[in-house]
Amino acid sequence: MNNQPGRKKILILLWFAVAVSVVFANMGWASPASIRIPHLIVPILGTSINEQFRQVGLVSQVVIDVYERQDRNGLQIQFHTEPGQFSLFARQSIHEAITRALAVANLPSESWTVLLKFPYAGLTVYGESLSAMVGLSVVAMFKGDHLLAGRALTGTITKSGFIGAVGGLQLKILAAYNNHFTRVLVPSEYDVRDGDWRTPFLMHVSPVSTVDEAYFGLTGHHLANLP
Repeated sequence: MNNQPGRKKILILLWFAVAVSVVFANMGWASPASIRIPHLIVPILGTSINEQFRQVGLVSQVVIDVYERQDRNGLQIQFHTEPGQFSLFARQSIHEAITRALAVANLPSESWTVLLKFPYAGLTVYGESLSAMVGLSVVAMFKGDHLLAGRALTGTITKSGFIGAVGGLQLKILAAYNNHFTRVLVPSEYDVRDGDWRTPFLMHVSPVSTVDEAYFGLTGHHLANLP
């Protein structure tokens, strides 16, 4: 029995699948299967006021979950209201950082939902210094790149794709050191109100300027999807 037409049909379908894959790869698009890390606990650096009303550094965590939807209605970023909460300013800065990081990485996100949780009952996270860390962690989740242990980033992501300055660097670095972090990434352009500060023994403090520099410091990978 002659099955030559059937074989030709299979070859045509295989050729089409390969061609589509090549086109998507050249365009820097990620397929839904590239979301390899749906759940991640991310360390963040911040400051607070202690019982003596003195400002201190602290290390806490944000929990991030990623879901793929069936529609293409645009990226959705949602925030849990318990056990802890995000202030309005923190929400805005995180939203901006995630969208800007995904844009720099050239990743499509119209079918994705990002859900964030602050897992500390009765507490609220304020400020914007966590936003770059959260934004680049989301990119790592979409790309399947793991965060390197013992590293953290403080800063924002600007409209032009740079890591923006934040205050309280000395306190955040000391908090990271006391929590056994080995490397802290900080904005290369820092807040002048911080003045001079010292680096603890065996702690590496790395100034970073661009989103790609910061991402490489956190993951050991460059943003390969850059145009």
